[in-house]
Amino acid sequence: MAIAVRSAAAAAAVAAAAVARHSLRPPLAAPGSIRGASLLPPQRARGVGPCRARARAASSSATGGGGHLPPLFSVAPMMDWTDNHYRTLARLISKHAWLYTEMVVAETIVHQRDNLDRFLAFPAEQHPIVLQIGGSNLDNLAKATELANAYSYDEINLNCGCPSGKVAGHGCFGARLMFDPEFVGDAMSAIAANCNVPVSVKCRIGVDDRDSYEELCEFVDKVVSKSPARHFIIHARKALLSGLSPAENRKVPPLKYEYYFALLRDFPDVQFTLNGGITTIDQVTASIRQGAHRVMVGRAAYNNPWNMLGHVDSEVYGIPTRRSSRRQILESYQVYGDSIMGQYGPSRPNVRQLVKPLLNLFHSEPGNGLWKRKADSTLRHCKTLESFLEETLDAIPNSVLDAPIGKEAYIEEGHFADMDSLLPPRYSSLTNGSCEIPALVTAST
Repeated sequence: MAIAVRSAAAAAAVAAAAVARHSLRPPLAAPGSIRGASLLPPQRARGVGPCRARARAASSSATGGGGHLPPLFSVAPMMDWTDNHYRTLARLISKHAWLYTEMVVAETIVHQRDNLDRFLAFPAEQHPIVLQIGGSNLDNLAKATELANAYSYDEINLNCGCPSGKVAGHGCFGARLMFDPEFVGDAMSAIAANCNVPVSVKCRIGVDDRDSYEELCEFVDKVVSKSPARHFIIHARKALLSGLSPAENRKVPPLKYEYYFALLRDFPDVQFTLNGGITTIDQVTASIRQGAHRVMVGRAAYNNPWNMLGHVDSEVYGIPTRRSSRRQILESYQVYGDSIMGQYGPSRPNVRQLVKPLLNLFHSEPGNGLWKRKADSTLRHCKTLESFLEETLDAIPNSVLDAPIGKEAYIEEGHFADMDSLLPPRYSSLTNGSCEIPALVTAST
């Protein structure tokens, strides 16, 4: 049974046309009318370690549009979580982490073309930022990308990895698309032909019983051979489309990091981002020292944003921003929040939506439990973010509110150390024998 809708018109958006569209990437423009909080200015970088040296070398030759540093670290797209509000908070904490939107369904963009700001607009301060779209209809993917292109995202990503029933079981997209690499190649060509930024695929290492390394390579090879996509975000678990919930799909299937590192060996002209199971900055830097091109972190960046994102600029990029405190972060976030309340109609957004990403800012700190209890009661009546913070922050000691991010201690040196001995046999059946990179398709690498 076919899992995706093809049309002759959309299929005609071949890789050659897409490459031509990518031959020149214009400067980024400020995309939306949302007033964001001002960002913290950078200061002089510290000494250069393994990750920092790599960031410096990469940035000297391959920064993204607008002078962004390469995406060594990114925050994963997460439905109901990585909305504008969370991304604003994340950007206040880290200047250089790459941020991803929640997945936006292509049909939503197409059918809401008169209301696109609600789904696509973002404060200019959120750059560098990637739009993730989902869909299985080539025409709609092409139209959605063309409409989204006006918002000046730094990359467009196609969801081929989500096992949620809301995604994989509705319209047959998400992880189910891995069953049809031919279609994914056509989709990436259609997406690339309608934007002037790099394009990428987020996928699993396999789906159901199609989970061998050979099958993963065949998927990557087919997509690369049919499109200008040269960036794959690899969640190092397979997806099980029946029998497991989305939460179980993030924990039950075993992590196979060896598949990721084998892809680096077998597809030297393709960029791969490692995703799945990484919960500390030490694991991030260890994977980069082992050779990972890039690393994406999901729930750890949401559940503990201060300790995860607070170390990205210094430990991954070697370019620390001013040593801000959480009080300063909240002051800036409040300016953003109160400026956009009701922007899309009554209670859109409302105080509860704006507070949601703040609830993990004091993870494991003294006063965190009391603050959350006060937050729950205060949200029942407060009308502004300012009043919410005034009524609740006395639960957090000043020593916590005013402390800058502490230095991360390197205590877990064993991560990824034995990868070379675990790698599967080489994949040697590349289509056309090689993977050439179209000009500037990997401008953000």
